[in-house]
Amino acid sequence: MPKVVELEEFLNFLKTGEIVKCGSDIHHTFHYYGDVAHKITHELNTKYCTQDEVRELFSKLIGKEVNNSFRLIPPFETECGKNIHIGNNVFINSGCTFQDHGGIYIENNVIIDYNVVLATLNHVQDPSHRTDSYPKPIHIKKGAWIESSSTILQGVTIGENAIVCAGSVVTKDVPPNSVVGGVPAKFIRKIQTSEMEN
Repeated sequence: MPKVVELEEFLNFLKTGEIVKCGSDIHHTFHYYGDVAHKITHELNTKYCTQDEVRELFSKLIGKEVNNSFRLIPPFETECGKNIHIGNNVFINSGCTFQDHGGIYIENNVIIDYNVVLATLNHVQDPSHRTDSYPKPIHIKKGAWIESSSTILQGVTIGENAIVCAGSVVTKDVPPNSVVGGVPAKFIRKIQTSEMEN
């Protein structure tokens, strides 16, 4: 019978990027923390919350305190919560979904717009093992802006000050100070220094 592993052991395993076998203790722990997250996000999403209350619930969700510069507009969904890492002055707009098993690292001064999906898990292609999965982290560097309805896939780093245009699917790293867009997202242009100063 599978068991729930301790949180530190769980997170350390996920950092390895090894395959999570369906039915294993780690897989069982996925579901355990998913249920914990669902309970907290249900409270967050089904009543009016002040931003102080949002910060309190979000801190409970991720297992560490966010400071007063953090702002989130519900609804918000996550499949785990405990592998989300938030810097200062981060804004997350409504309708976002974070699949954070592989780790989501959001640095300072990041804007994440409506309906953005951050997905850190992928399934094995072999049909006989399709229910197995493997995690890889997403890093969003300081000053980045992810526009509405974009999806960032596992293992991707969004560079410092970069902009991901609305509706994009990002499958590979985005260079700092650049604009990308499309499906899959491609480089559009560099952000000019004057734009960055304004």
